[in-house]
Amino acid sequence: MYRVGIDLGGTNIKVGIVDENQKIIAIASSPTMGKRSANEVIKDMANLVKSLIKKAEINSNDISGVGIGCPGTIDTINGIVLYSNNLNWEDVPLIDELHELLQYPIRVSNDANCAAIGEVKAGAAKDLKNIVMLTLGTGVGSGIILDGKIFEGGHPGGAELGHTILVKDGRECTCGRKGCLEAYASATALIQTTKEMVRKHKNSLILKFCKGDLEKIDGKMVFDAFEQEDEVAVKIIDDYISYLGEGIVDIINVFRPDRILLSGGICNQGKTLTNPLDAYVKKYCFAGEKAMIPNVTKASLLNNAGIIGAAALLEM
Repeated sequence: MYRVGIDLGGTNIKVGIVDENQKIIAIASSPTMGKRSANEVIKDMANLVKSLIKKAEINSNDISGVGIGCPGTIDTINGIVLYSNNLNWEDVPLIDELHELLQYPIRVSNDANCAAIGEVKAGAAKDLKNIVMLTLGTGVGSGIILDGKIFEGGHPGGAELGHTILVKDGRECTCGRKGCLEAYASATALIQTTKEMVRKHKNSLILKFCKGDLEKIDGKMVFDAFEQEDEVAVKIIDDYISYLGEGIVDIINVFRPDRILLSGGICNQGKTLTNPLDAYVKKYCFAGEKAMIPNVTKASLLNNAGIIGAAALLEM
């Protein structure tokens, strides 16, 4: 039997057919065009699934169900997207509406949860039962897997680690609070810090890399300057490691998982990012090395994690 995984994002709808070995055997995508109504997007999701099944030459009866990873606050029990800023959705009965178009069992969860379970099923946390995954992008998403199952808290809106307070009365976060982990450890935060620093220190290599246009600064430029021992970049990255490290230490002290996974474009820096984070958590975790301290590791499935994890919802 096969399962369908849908990774629904603000930019693209990605659909994959996943076999019993967690391999994607066929994949397709189309633009979300999220300014449209939810009904139009859901119709596109259904049509993409149908066309992919046909393209893969699979009998529709060999599909056991459809799983969806969706950004936002999700009522997984009732299949309702309570709120998704990326899609501009509120109170959308996603499962009910999609079920009218696809006669399969359907499950939905937050996209970060799906990415995390995808890594457990087939990626950097394969066969581990307890992991926490942070996605370092526009914000800081989090997926928590405990005893092999997605942990969402007791009710929708729980397990949002990016919105735990790191600095009281600190930077304003997109959620409306001040000092959230997201406001210091996201890729957006790294770029914001870099712009602030470069305005003050115009001799930095970063200004050269962006050709004087601060709006072109990205995370890679900062790490490139860091590798060349640019003093401004070293300060920025050291502070970034400290902020992210503090957040990870808190997560380990609460959950003590088998592994911490990181995903997002910043993670392309590999061990330049993870090695100092490993050292940081070993230094500051509660009980030190007398207790188990998980490694901080880059996620491995990249854009496929959400599809594999969404398909795995049918097994949960």
